[in-house]
Amino acid sequence: MRRARSTTRTRFLAWLATLFGFAVVVGLLAPAAAQAAAQAAAQAARPAPAPAGEPPSRALATGLHIDDGRLLEANGNDFVMRGVNHAHTWYPGETQSLADVKALGANTVRVVLSNGHRWTRNTPADVAAVVAQCKANRLICVLEVHDTTGYGEEAAAATLDQAADYWIGLKSVLAGEENYVIVNIGNEPWGNTNPEGWTAPTVAAVKKLRAAGFEHTIMVDAPNWGQDWQGVMRANARTVYDADPTGNLIFSIHMYSVFDTAAEITDYLNAFVTAKLPLLIGEFGGPADQWGDPDENAMLAAAEQFDLGYLAWSWSGNTDPILDLSIGFDPANLSAWGQRVFNGVNGIARTAEEATVFGGGTPGDTQAPTAPGAPVASAVTAASATLTWPAASDNVGVTGYDVVRVSGGAETTVASSTTASTTLTGLTASTAYTFAVYARDAAGNRSPRSATVTVTTGTGGGTPGAACSVRYRVVGEWPGGFQGEIALRNTGTAPLDGWTLGFAFAGGQTIGNMWGGTPTQTGAAVSVTPASYTASVPAGGTVTLGFIGAKGTANPAPTAFTLNGAACTTT
Repeated sequence: MRRARSTTRTRFLAWLATLFGFAVVVGLLAPAAAQAAAQAAAQAARPAPAPAGEPPSRALATGLHIDDGRLLEANGNDFVMRGVNHAHTWYPGETQSLADVKALGANTVRVVLSNGHRWTRNTPADVAAVVAQCKANRLICVLEVHDTTGYGEEAAAATLDQAADYWIGLKSVLAGEENYVIVNIGNEPWGNTNPEGWTAPTVAAVKKLRAAGFEHTIMVDAPNWGQDWQGVMRANARTVYDADPTGNLIFSIHMYSVFDTAAEITDYLNAFVTAKLPLLIGEFGGPADQWGDPDENAMLAAAEQFDLGYLAWSWSGNTDPILDLSIGFDPANLSAWGQRVFNGVNGIARTAEEATVFGGGTPGDTQAPTAPGAPVASAVTAASATLTWPAASDNVGVTGYDVVRVSGGAETTVASSTTASTTLTGLTASTAYTFAVYARDAAGNRSPRSATVTVTTGTGGGTPGAACSVRYRVVGEWPGGFQGEIALRNTGTAPLDGWTLGFAFAGGQTIGNMWGGTPTQTGAAVSVTPASYTASVPAGGTVTLGFIGAKGTANPAPTAFTLNGAACTTT
């Protein structure tokens, strides 16, 4: 859940001092019906040590499980969660939402439940129905107790021990569902007050569930309202993980305004990957608010780089509607935030793969879909165009389409869609584009390419070759790779609607993932077209692009940049 937070540590502490004793929650989906003061968490006994040089003993894995820092299915298939959060406990009538998020490409849904401490308790029958609906819609189901949110700072919050008791009360409906269900003990189970107190109750809750016979993969959220900005979960993750006798435990970091730079995001995720400790981004937001501007593009790019799961907050119904992925629970009315998460670069439609337990993605399905029909362009403007095409067919079923830009012998993916239509944005005015379409199925089989269509955009209100300046910098480096940033400023007097930025690397560098734009690289030469949210640059305005690149021993900066073919100044 979204929590009021600052974007810097200094600002955060000043803010907390000003509001001492008063907890502010943003994105809360339902009225807080506080019923009892939170109780002290139980202290955990230390696990018995393993013999010297040996890892702790682990019980035989069943269903979804962890191996070597990765979440696997029972058959050993590597499973990467890509989906959304859904507020079931406050909107129990919106059961169609599970089918809707599946249709948009999700493979996982995190379902908000209540143990009755703060909100209306979800009964075993209700939870069993949710699990059945997840399975019917071929979704992995992450179930979480939301009442623990902000314990230690939020007076109405439940303890992790109380959440564990709730799960034990649900054992009869969860036993046997280990292939389909992950148990997220409690949402954001500690606030910003003495977050070091998070570790022992987390260990105790995990051990209590294992002692009760739970064999599911267990998920644990971080303190600091899920954002771990003081690094308590990061520092104690190994202790918590080793306390689980099965080893089937995954950590969840929630990324909002604390994570407002690519460096912070990459550093945090990489720490767990390097340590081979399983992790996903269990919640994240993107829209800017009064607490800061989360870097959702870097989050999605880093999750794809490290092959980690992510679950966006949230499908619909937020009292802060800026966080709604869909407006009014309508899958046909996605917000800009929803379009970014589902259909943007590194988004759900492009990256999610269905769990093989549902029969999708199995090695036995090797038949590719047929080629889609030739796309047809309509509603062409200076910066956008709509493409539609006759659908492809498949022996099992087509799950999505990838639209590519064709330039000579090169292709660049510019959009993904779960339907036979998409609207392309961020195009450059008075420019000819050639597009084609591929279909794909749940097993990852890709069709032959469709016939191409050439689209010429209209004359825009921007000025080709408008005055510009570019600031290029290396944010961070590591052996063989680096993170770069490009700030493009419109120094002209007219707005820029659609643009193409050109430059060349001098040291053999190549771009992998980029956020804020779409790169095309031929040798040293790089051409970047904007994303929908960076396509328009007002006079005096600046847009920022970020990327992950590969390099050799040297990493010299580009020395010249062009905008729509005209030279820019460099700063």
